[in-house]
Amino acid sequence: MKETFAGTLKKLRKEKNLSQQQLADMLFVERSSIANWETGRRLPDAVLLIRIAGCLNIDVNFLFDAIDNTVEVPNIIIVDDEKIALRAGLTMIGRLMSNAIVTGFTSPAEAVQFSNANRVHLAFLDIELGKTSGLDLCRELIRINPHTNVIYLTAYPDYALDAWDTGACGFALKPLSEEQVRDKLSRLRFPIRGLSV
Repeated sequence: MKETFAGTLKKLRKEKNLSQQQLADMLFVERSSIANWETGRRLPDAVLLIRIAGCLNIDVNFLFDAIDNTVEVPNIIIVDDEKIALRAGLTMIGRLMSNAIVTGFTSPAEAVQFSNANRVHLAFLDIELGKTSGLDLCRELIRINPHTNVIYLTAYPDYALDAWDTGACGFALKPLSEEQVRDKLSRLRFPIRGLSV
């Protein structure tokens, strides 16, 4: 079996007798970035791959091959403070995207905590989340990972103009339908590798 990127990076770093902190210092990133890469929670972008190759004195194509061998299961979250709407969304999206991990949250704070620990590829966010705005939650998720795709869910189309200023890539009216989801997935800003619908 071919080595994943996480295993490859850890092995190469140890062969060079570097700690995670030492490699992070060489790459000008946080140590947590190295930890996330070595546990498979996240993958570096192309610029960082070139830096890593330089620091470890290896051919960058070796790292690209390791990324190609890494099968990443898409992580999708749904955040809605209405439990009935959340359950319906989880059921429909889980059925439609059976190869993804779909997790629901009624609490925006829990969604942020999850996003800090896991790479979120796609987030379906209700705009009205009690005291928290889904617009603010979108900004926070994109701050955590700029490649998170966000699709807003709401019963109120009046929010559409405000929603576009947050970096979201879609807007769907409740109740969410398979047709809406398929349409929005065709317009994602960041394609999700391995996602099949």
